[in-house]
Amino acid sequence: MQNPCTDKDLIWTPIREEHLIRDRWIDLRRMEYRFPDGKTFGPYYNYSRRSYVVILASDEEGRFICVRQYRHGIGQVTTEFPAGGIERTGAAEYVTREDARSTAEDAFTAARRELEEETGYTSSDWSHMITVPSNATIADNYAYIYRAKNCRRTCAPHPDDIEYLQMTLLSAQEIDELIRQGRFQQAIHVMAWYMDKCGQ
Repeated sequence: MQNPCTDKDLIWTPIREEHLIRDRWIDLRRMEYRFPDGKTFGPYYNYSRRSYVVILASDEEGRFICVRQYRHGIGQVTTEFPAGGIERTGAAEYVTREDARSTAEDAFTAARRELEEETGYTSSDWSHMITVPSNATIADNYAYIYRAKNCRRTCAPHPDDIEYLQMTLLSAQEIDELIRQGRFQQAIHVMAWYMDKCGQ
């Protein structure tokens, strides 16, 4: 039988931190750590970026409101749910480790704003699904996922100046097929989809 261990027995202790890029968009760090057994190892890389919201939204006919846009990380146009960064005041777009979390814009406010900006839809039927680390291995930001039902088109989309989007309405079957084909490619969005289907 294994000896029980606590979280404290598993924690890595940072012993060296170098900021490779630190501007308003990202804080990219090269780290060295001491492991629980005393050994040291590096480099590891991690970063701070803005936390963001994802909105799984459907209209009054049950169609799902999605957007198509280019994602430079994979160099492809993807279909996904509306999403966007949680804005904050101050010099950096992200919340640094030294900053208080209260400086960030309320996530629900961001979700309502992003849905309207990207699609022109609004809703009065919202629920918070889950908040999860965006990529716990290398990043410290979070994804706040919301469900919006019975959405209505109340205005024209008005995305940011650097957003080039196409709004599209899809059935559940069409989203399932896009996921099977590997064409609905944002992992957190896919997670939200299956959570909603399972009634979570």
